[in-house]
Amino acid sequence: MMKFNHVANRVDPRFFETVVEMLKTKLGFVELRRTERAIWLRQPGANIDLQFSRSPTTNRDGDKLRSQVSFLSDTPRAELENLAAWAEAHGMKAEVGSYSDREFFLDAPEAFVDFVIEAMRPELADYGVTV
Repeated sequence: MMKFNHVANRVDPRFFETVVEMLKTKLGFVELRRTERAIWLRQPGANIDLQFSRSPTTNRDGDKLRSQVSFLSDTPRAELENLAAWAEAHGMKAEVGSYSDREFFLDAPEAFVDFVIEAMRPELADYGVTV
């Protein structure tokens, strides 16, 4: 049986290092491996890796809000507002929106090609199933 390893998303090359630095600085991600066009990161305590590839794609997917790198937080909006402020201070336009009163997202429209960063309340991930 195959074992889940990582999820990959695309980042505009102009903001690639800024996105990587944001995840490392603000969320504690550790760099696992790097090539000329991609990086693999892991947040300590997680068992799934995040890969970002440099992508010069200019026609962003209008439905990218449905593709997320998702995090749990007791204060999801505040956490994303903090990331947005960091991004803005580092020259990367960022905006926070919401799916509901418990699910929020951060988009950096010029940087994130095919995803947004989501933060949601922990109870939304309480599925009642033991794995």
